[in-house]
This record gives sequence, C-alpha cells and structure tokens, in this order.
Amino acid sequence: MSPSIPRLRWEDSFRALDMLSGLWSSTGISAVGVGAAQAVATPYRTVFLTLQQLLVGKTVTVRMGSHDVVLTVTELDSELEPQGLAVGQLGDVRVAARDITWDQYHLHSAVAVLRNMHVRPGVPPLVVAAPVELTSALPAASFDDLLQQRVPQLRSEVSEEGRARLRWARRPGWGALEVDVDVMEKTSGTALWLQPRAVILGQRRRTLPAWAPAFQVPLPGVPHGLLITGASLSSDSLQLSALLPERRTELPLRYLEDLITRLSQGALSFTWPSLLRSSD
Repeated sequence: MSPSIPRLRWEDSFRALDMLSGLWSSTGISAVGVGAAQAVATPYRTVFLTLQQLLVGKTVTVRMGSHDVVLTVTELDSELEPQGLAVGQLGDVRVAARDITWDQYHLHSAVAVLRNMHVRPGVPPLVVAAPVELTSALPAASFDDLLQQRVPQLRSEVSEEGRARLRWARRPGWGALEVDVDVMEKTSGTALWLQPRAVILGQRRRTLPAWAPAFQVPLPGVPHGLLITGASLSSDSLQLSALLPERRTELPLRYLEDLITRLSQGALSFTWPSLLRSSD
C-alpha cells in the first residue's frame, strides 16, 4: 500500500511554481560588451554540461529558505549554440523534475522552460531569463480544496475521464453539474473558468448547450508577477501552466564549481543559489 500524502493547500501550489522559478530573483542589470559576455558565458556552458551529467536521474534535496525540497531531476537541457555563446546567450533552458515534496506537500511533476537565458558579467555575474514558462501537475484533490475555500457550499469529484463534477455539500445525492476547467484571458490569470457541460441525475447525463453560462472561481495566493495561463484536469492530477515575464539572479560561477565538486563526491543536497547569503 502506498503512503497517504496530505492534501496540498491551493496557495502552496503557487508557492511551488514560484520556487521552481526562484533561480531568477530580482537584482540590477549592468551593460557589458560582446567580448565580456562571451568570456563569461563560455565557462557557464562547461559547468552546465557537467551539472547535466551529475543531476539528471538523481534524487536530490534542495535547501530553499527554511524548506528542504526533495525532487528527482528528469531533465536539464539547453541548445547552447556557439553563435549564442559569442554574445553571452545560453538559449532556452528546460528543467524538469518529478516526485517533488517539501514539508507535508507533494507535486507529481513540474517543468520550467527558461527562455532567452543569458549571462551579464558583473561581480557576481547576473543570469537573466525572459520569459519563464512553468507547468506543474498537482494532486486532483487540489481542485476540491480550491472549491471549498472559494465556494464552501460546493464539493467536487473528478471522473475517470478527467471531468469535474460539482455537488451541493449538504445534498450530494441530488445530482451533479459536470464542468470543464480552464483559464480565460479575460480573468487575467487570476481565476479558473468553469464551463458547464452536463447535468448528472442518477445514471442519466444530460448534455447542456454550448451557450450555458460559465462562472469564475478566483485563485488565492498567486505570487506577484506570476500569470496563470492554463488549467486542465485528469483523473489523478490538476495541471497548471504559468508565465513570468522575466526573472533575474546573481549566480556566481564559484558557487556552481563548488556544487559540482560536492556532487562529484556523492553529495545529493545543496542550497538553492538565489537564497544564498554571502558571508563576505
């Protein structure tokens, strides 16, 4: 029997997405020349390829603030074209992980695609990605958790076909309203859009017309700057996609070299760079 996993609170799902993009924390930008950009980007390419060999397929513990996040790295990939490196460009970087847990929370999987990632020299160098595309698969129970927070009189269940069915909390036997779950542009990425598709009465399912009015369920706890761009349900998970216009961080090459040394020696735990505090 697999161990039971506590329900993930809705706000924590957004914190998880924000943690995955946590490499890109806000700092200043300095202008540099092409030669300097190439000189800085080339060592980062070597380090990136080494980390790719050491991390993919490994289960690691990442210290983020006061939280230990355990995850299995499934992908770490970038084009790293020579033409781009000449101007400090690392290109698009894709990071994927599965079985992500911290405290009592759990995500099935998550992917971060860091678009137009580039290095700007400085002390320390500045790494910039714009935009950052995030996707995550949460336990399906997260949808019911959201519904209970925003519409307490309703409860939900997910069918084997991945359809959400809404019931009155006090009279669940009266029937159910079947809805599609999505995010509409008009909600500015801050609410789910529930479109009724059918009414379920006992064993009967009556399809509703396409013009049946949809309704919104506001999303609580969306981090500043994070735009939710998509949502869908399957029988066992709620998939979310999100977008950050730009994130930046100071990422010293010295830290990455130290990390490679630790990983080469068999260590599988480290601190997330954006949360490091210099002792100098």
